[in-house]
Amino acid sequence: MPGTATAPAPRQTTAAEQPADGRSATIALVLCIVTILLAVLDSNIVSSATVPIVRDLDPVHGVDRIPWLIAAYQLAATAALPLYGKLCDSLGSKKVFIGALATFLTGSALCGMAQSMGELIAARAFQGIGGGGLMSVTMVVLHQLGAAAGAKEGKAEKKAKGGDKKGSIGGIIAGAGMALGPWLGGALADHAGWRWIFYVNLPVGIAVLIAAVVVVKLPVRTTRHRIDFLGAGLAAAFSTALLLVTEWGGEDYAWTSPVVIGLAVAAAAALGLFLWRQATAAEPILPLSLFRLRTMRYGFAVQGLVGVAMMGSIVYVMIYLQVVRGVAATSAGLFLVPMAIGMTVVGLVSGRLVAAGWSQKTFVISGTVFASAALALLTTLDTDTGLWTVRGALLLMGIGFGQLIGQLIQLVQDTAPPAQLGVATTGVRFFQTLGTALGASLFGAVLTRVYAAKGPGGTTSDIARLTGTARDQALDAFVSSADVVFACATGAMLLALVLAIRLPGTRTRA
Repeated sequence: MPGTATAPAPRQTTAAEQPADGRSATIALVLCIVTILLAVLDSNIVSSATVPIVRDLDPVHGVDRIPWLIAAYQLAATAALPLYGKLCDSLGSKKVFIGALATFLTGSALCGMAQSMGELIAARAFQGIGGGGLMSVTMVVLHQLGAAAGAKEGKAEKKAKGGDKKGSIGGIIAGAGMALGPWLGGALADHAGWRWIFYVNLPVGIAVLIAAVVVVKLPVRTTRHRIDFLGAGLAAAFSTALLLVTEWGGEDYAWTSPVVIGLAVAAAAALGLFLWRQATAAEPILPLSLFRLRTMRYGFAVQGLVGVAMMGSIVYVMIYLQVVRGVAATSAGLFLVPMAIGMTVVGLVSGRLVAAGWSQKTFVISGTVFASAALALLTTLDTDTGLWTVRGALLLMGIGFGQLIGQLIQLVQDTAPPAQLGVATTGVRFFQTLGTALGASLFGAVLTRVYAAKGPGGTTSDIARLTGTARDQALDAFVSSADVVFACATGAMLLALVLAIRLPGTRTRA
């Protein structure tokens, strides 16, 4: 259609650095794993240390600013994601990796030195700009390391297998870090002080930064490209407005309030302008041509639904344990250990099997089945359900998500045109983040409405002050509400299963 076709991207010209030997490649892989851990841990490590932070910086009004403290990192990271993908494809992933890590470390130092909640929130947002690139850019680096190793062997099949194993490891570490982040944050806050949540990044991150400059060998881009900063700005505006709707809607402001409605309209307008820009820009930030590939379309959709379901599982299982079962916050975090174990073990196994020739589609389908079964099991929770049942459901969930997280990203990377590897990788992360935000909004609204209909009056925050019959009724109502949330999450994973079945079964780029 005239005026809407995307101009072909300029031919990529690369100059390869000196190929790394086996030892250097192993060191580079370790650097990537550590970087992913830093990024994932810092995305959720603050949630368990909010009380000491508020007590130290602003004991009077700090509680009211906790949502911004938690959201600032996520908002900045999500807004920056599309730009990082294009920068990788234009400048080379090594330069972008080093830049993102340096930004992240600078933000970590500023967070640790903050003397007020306002300073900490601003520093947290700056840290998020770097953190948004660490996870996605590191996935690109991992894929290119596998491709470089395969090219050195001189076998196309080895090239694909090397990339599969490294991509799977990245997904595994991300899942384990996500599960263990809240526990680690609480431990550091209790025994070393909350500032060490951020300072601990510095010695580790600086060592990674220096080693990355020396050890990591990747292709260097010699042809520069125009960066669609307007498209990146529109993507940032859309994601920020949408995340604010999910953050504020039904909590700080009513869903029908002018603030929430205005943000929703702004998000819709920014999305429309972003799509127009991507259809007309010479070098778009997220080429719409990617969506012509069936694997990309379904892969993005499945990853978004995974984000929705993970929000419904992890967050509300933790709330159930603390509100209904009286488990302390730190102890509740330990319930995520079976999930982390499941993700790690099954991720390693699936990665090796894919390297041996098994279809990635098989594990995407299997992962959605296991995750659906785990969420369905959680819908049976009651006020006296055995805690080992909860642990078993989380283990089962880890087995499901462990197959999904690494293999979905790798499947998209294998399908993407080589010149668009960066935007495809960040696209997967972008859709997962938006899914998580929408899941938070949907499940929060569901929990509130069901509890209001079945509870003794008031909100879920009042449960701790209730006694006797009123408390029993409130707990029953809360469990019923949580069961409905888990049922919605199960529905999201079943839809993901339908889409996973429609994924192409081959690993070609056609």
